[in-house]
Amino acid sequence: MKRDLRIVYMGTPEFAVPALEQLVGAGYNIVAVVTAPDKPRGRGRKMTPPDVKKAALRFGIPVLQPTNLKSPDFIGELRSYRANLQVVVAFRMLPEVVWSMPEYGTFNLHASLLPQYRGAAPINWVIINGEKETGVTTFFIRHEIDTGNIIFQEKEPVYPDDDAGSLHDRLMVRGADLVLRTVRAIEKNEYTLIPQDASGPLKPAPKIFREDCRIKWERTSEEIRNFVRGLSPFPAAWTEINGRVIKIYRVALREDLQDLAPGEWETDGKGYLAVGTADGAVDVLDLRVEGKKRMNVEDYLRGNSI
Repeated sequence: MKRDLRIVYMGTPEFAVPALEQLVGAGYNIVAVVTAPDKPRGRGRKMTPPDVKKAALRFGIPVLQPTNLKSPDFIGELRSYRANLQVVVAFRMLPEVVWSMPEYGTFNLHASLLPQYRGAAPINWVIINGEKETGVTTFFIRHEIDTGNIIFQEKEPVYPDDDAGSLHDRLMVRGADLVLRTVRAIEKNEYTLIPQDASGPLKPAPKIFREDCRIKWERTSEEIRNFVRGLSPFPAAWTEINGRVIKIYRVALREDLQDLAPGEWETDGKGYLAVGTADGAVDVLDLRVEGKKRMNVEDYLRGNSI
């Protein structure tokens, strides 16, 4: 028997927009969207709505922006929409009173092949760790974060030149397709849940803070290349040159320089900027000085001496 779905969709950033668009385009009844409050952005600190709110308003869907997910006022308003399914994509952790509310449950889209890379930053950590494959997972939410029974998974290769931005964009599209597939399966009640097998060693994906992004030049060249691309374009790996913080977005392995100490710089002043590592060197290709725009190394060297 086909279920008549009333869906509340929860998400905030760009990553969550295509899945909402897919569900609306497929004719599903999205009765409300829950997203983060507007935030001041840019130089003028203008209040800016989240990407998901912009999409919801485009479709004429009611938007809820609670500051406290346990607030009785929010809980009451959420109940008033009488949703029987909740879909979560790139949103914050939900209290049980919220995720247990709908009859058919609350499922989440996670940007990894669970149980690997549970946590807030799976796309970054997959690349930092040099993985060759990742994917997307839908699962029903329960108490422990990212541990619920798996509904579906789809794999996605990680290419040698991927950075977090390019992988994000592909997983965003693949994840949207998987959300639609999952909703269709729940609508028809045609799916088999798979418990997560956490018996082996697990690689976590914790939130990344600024100090975590500092480059440790005593690592190998390949580890540093993966670290840089795993943090590019955001939040970006960084180091210091002449006391100034430099964000680095792209590097290449440099096999002809073996005599530089880790962290030691070499440049011809116009075409290359190399840094020593544990086993050789890397060429810095794209960077940004604090307060300035991102640029390639040639443009940087044209206006700066090291």
